[in-house]
Amino acid sequence: MRIRVVILCFSIAVACALSPAPAKAQDADDAEARPAPRRADGRINLGPHEGEKGHWRRMRRELIIGDAENSPETHRPEDRRLEDVPFQPWTRAMWEYNRVHADRDAPHARCKPSAGPRQIGTAYGFEIVELPHLERAIIFDIGGPHSFRTVYMDGRPHPEDFTPTYYGHSVGWWDGDTFVVDSVGFNERSWIDTQGLLHTDRLHQVERFTRLDFDTLEYEVTIDDPGAYTEPWTAGFLLRWSEGAEIFEYICQDNNQNPMMTVGDDGLPLSRDNGITP
Repeated sequence: MRIRVVILCFSIAVACALSPAPAKAQDADDAEARPAPRRADGRINLGPHEGEKGHWRRMRRELIIGDAENSPETHRPEDRRLEDVPFQPWTRAMWEYNRVHADRDAPHARCKPSAGPRQIGTAYGFEIVELPHLERAIIFDIGGPHSFRTVYMDGRPHPEDFTPTYYGHSVGWWDGDTFVVDSVGFNERSWIDTQGLLHTDRLHQVERFTRLDFDTLEYEVTIDDPGAYTEPWTAGFLLRWSEGAEIFEYICQDNNQNPMMTVGDDGLPLSRDNGITP
């Protein structure tokens, strides 16, 4: 009997030693998120505080998610699923083709600039720098071709006549605590996201950046492209703040780690010459 009591006491002691401290875990769960920082003029700061460092990093690659995915840390309740995307038949067929071939046909794999969700979801993160005295903001992405996008905030309209480009023409403004970017004038040489969603040169894109708290940025984009979709649609994702991090030089053209994914079935690089536009 005495031996049983000793064994029981020993088992209880071991179990208590191995169990996590419930009080600390509860405290961590109940910790309130830090509020989004503001500038001296009261405007939300989408970047680091003065004297501090940091930038935003993606929490997932996809703009649209699968039915089985349901992670509160990366997915919003209103996230768009594949069956909700108003594809035209040709864009649905091309999306399925792109998924089968993974990154083989991706312009980003050839170090091409990517606007919209593909830029915001680029590997290693991105940074928004607002320049009030110049009435514009600059969006810098780290991965890819090490490029940037200019957002004009001086009230100018989109030009009536322009040459389509990778980034298009972007104008921006603040809607309360949300930074809104309206863009048109895209060429057709980029994907909307990492998974192969296509667009045409009729794309009109409206992005909304909302810093929900110190560590969380909500990105939402409305795609209005009558050349590729039957109606406008909206999707988005969350990003996390990398405190203390800095953007660094990443030159895809000089150190492309994905050359094998850009080779066709015939062993030749994919290009306009062999019938596939990068």
